[in-house]
Amino acid sequence: MHIEVWSDIVCPFCYIGKKRLEEALEQFSYKEEVKVEFRSFELNPQAPIHAEGDYVELLAKKYNTSKEQIMTMNNQLTEQAKEVGLIYHLDQVKPTNTFDAHRLIHFAKKHGKENEMVVRLFDAYFTEVKQVADHSTLIELAAEVGLNKQEVKEMLDSTNYGDDVRKEEQDANQIGVTGVPFFVINRKYAISGAQPSEVFLEVLEKVKQEDSE
Repeated sequence: MHIEVWSDIVCPFCYIGKKRLEEALEQFSYKEEVKVEFRSFELNPQAPIHAEGDYVELLAKKYNTSKEQIMTMNNQLTEQAKEVGLIYHLDQVKPTNTFDAHRLIHFAKKHGKENEMVVRLFDAYFTEVKQVADHSTLIELAAEVGLNKQEVKEMLDSTNYGDDVRKEEQDANQIGVTGVPFFVINRKYAISGAQPSEVFLEVLEKVKQEDSE
């Protein structure tokens, strides 16, 4: 069974959705048959590396609402994150461009470290409030999951894996992905959003049953 997850590392729902999928897989009798792959999706491909204003201000402007409403939403999201063991500091995160982070994930995948890199980037952004477009930060994070610093630096200084990021974003567009997280199972079933783990488990079992018939 193949699960593709279109996601962005600055998407708070994406990390929660990832954890809920993992919770479902822990209860799934055939989890050893499941391969999960991360797919690139930028919430804002035009995002600057250094955004003007803080996260709350930017969201309030984007959704044309008050800072108070955004803070309430962030508090609710923080509580949802806690339920799956995550610590979010949404009032402090540093909004940025994620293109190079996505390239780094592709590099990590080539070296068998895709999941580790995705998790490290999520934690760096939401828990440690690091600037995840900064090359020196990305190099350090990559080293922490076992990747070679010099090779990562050379990759980031090049344009390598840029085409891979764009191709996956085009794939998302072709299959109708308009928001993330978006989970596609065997290119046949889709789950949109950070659904409860019970929803993931129900779909996994349905797909397995159909494959067995």
